[in-house]
Amino acid sequence: MTQKQHDISITSEITYVPEQSSPELSRYVFAYTITITNLGLIAATLLRRHWIITDANSKVQEVKGDGVIGLQPLIMPGESHQYSSATVIETPVGCMQGSYEMQADDGIEFEANIPVFNLSMPNALH
Repeated sequence: MTQKQHDISITSEITYVPEQSSPELSRYVFAYTITITNLGLIAATLLRRHWIITDANSKVQEVKGDGVIGLQPLIMPGESHQYSSATVIETPVGCMQGSYEMQADDGIEFEANIPVFNLSMPNALH
């Protein structure tokens, strides 16, 4: 199989944050760590992010902006960039997905899809 010029892999780790959550106030905080790996042949810069966050009541929050946590990292082929952030939803279960707008060093802009991942308070899903 030939290696692609532009190929970004994205993985996530999610943790419920009980000390910042207030279930009685419908506030559920989830921390997440994202690892963005450049599997392609060309270095690429993460320009913008677009998140779609959905709770169990089908309430959708969209978050768009430049970079991630104030950075627009350049990710070399074979290397990764990792960062952590958090989100707040009104239900004990929800999900997140989205995309990163990338620009490769050859000038090509492309989208790297962030696979959907679940936000779930411990024991909320059986």
